[in-house]
Amino acid sequence: MVEEQANPSTDYFVLPAVSAPGLRVVRCGFADLPAVADLVGASVVFVRYVPKHWVRLIEAVRPQLRRLAFFMDDDVLDVRASAGMPLRYRLKLARLAAWRSGWLHRQGVELWVSTPWLQQKYAVWQPRLILPSPVTQAGDIRRFFYHGSASHAAEIGWLRPVVEAVLERDERLSFEVVGGKEVYRLYRGLPRVSVVHPMKWPAYQAFLAMSGRHIGLAPLIDTPFNHARSCTKFFDVTRCGAVGIYSSGSACAEFVTHGVDGLLLPLDQQVWVEGILNLARDEPLRQNLLRNAEARQMTLRDEAHSLNLALFSSRQHN
Repeated sequence: MVEEQANPSTDYFVLPAVSAPGLRVVRCGFADLPAVADLVGASVVFVRYVPKHWVRLIEAVRPQLRRLAFFMDDDVLDVRASAGMPLRYRLKLARLAAWRSGWLHRQGVELWVSTPWLQQKYAVWQPRLILPSPVTQAGDIRRFFYHGSASHAAEIGWLRPVVEAVLERDERLSFEVVGGKEVYRLYRGLPRVSVVHPMKWPAYQAFLAMSGRHIGLAPLIDTPFNHARSCTKFFDVTRCGAVGIYSSGSACAEFVTHGVDGLLLPLDQQVWVEGILNLARDEPLRQNLLRNAEARQMTLRDEAHSLNLALFSSRQHN
C-alpha cells in the first residue's frame, strides 16, 4: 500500500480490503521505494495519491505485478469537484491524483471507490466498491499529558525526548500537551501526540473534567522564576483522574509522598521515561496512587479551609 502517511482512508477501507490470511501487507510512504525484485508478483494499491517516484518504479515493473489498484474516497480524479476549496489543497489533488488519471488508464489500474456515487460517476472504469470496516482498537490505551502554559517552554522542550522514547517503547500510550504553533512544530514528528490549543481558565476547567487521562507530568526545571511555583499541578492532575509524576525538590514534593500519592523523580530524562512506562504498565499501582492522591487532595482542602477560617475570624476580631 502506498500512502502519504497513516490515514483514515487506509485504515477504514484499504487495509481491511487487502488483509487476508497468508498475505503480508507493507505500508509504504511516498519515499519508501522497495527494490524492483520485491515487487515481482506483488500487488500495489495507491491510496488517494500517486507520487512521482512511484510512477517510474511502477512503469519499470508493471508486467511483473500481480495487480495494480488506485483507491479514492473523495472525488480526487476530477479537478472540478474541489472547486471552492483552498488553492493549495486543490493543487495537491491535481498534482497527485487528477493529473495521474491518464497514466492510471494506461497502466490498466483497478479503480477502487468508497461510495456508490463514485462508482456510478466512474462507471466506465468498472470500479470496485470497497465497504468501510471499523478500525481495530488498540487495547488498553493510556494517555499521559503535560499541561503547561507559555511560561513552561523549557519544560515542554525538556519533555520532548522523554515523550519520544515512551511512545517508541509502548504503542498503547498517547501524549497530550497544551501549546501553540511552536509546540506543534516541536512535537509534530511524533506519533500519537495531541497538541491542544491554549484556553482560558473556565474552558480549561471543563477540559480537565473530561475522562481518559492516566498519567500527568509536572517537571520543573530549576530556575529563579520556578522557585515561586505552587503545588496546583497536583490538583489539576488529580482532578483528571490521573496520577502525577513530579519533580523532586519542587513545590509539589512538599505535598506528595513518593510511591504513596504520586511519584517524585529527579530531572533525569531516562528516569522519567522509565517512571512513565512502569506506571502505565502497573494498573494496580496507579489505582492505589490515585486513591491516595484523591484522599490527600481532600485533606489539603480541609487544611486550607481551616486556615482560611481562622484567618478570617482573627481579622473579624481585630
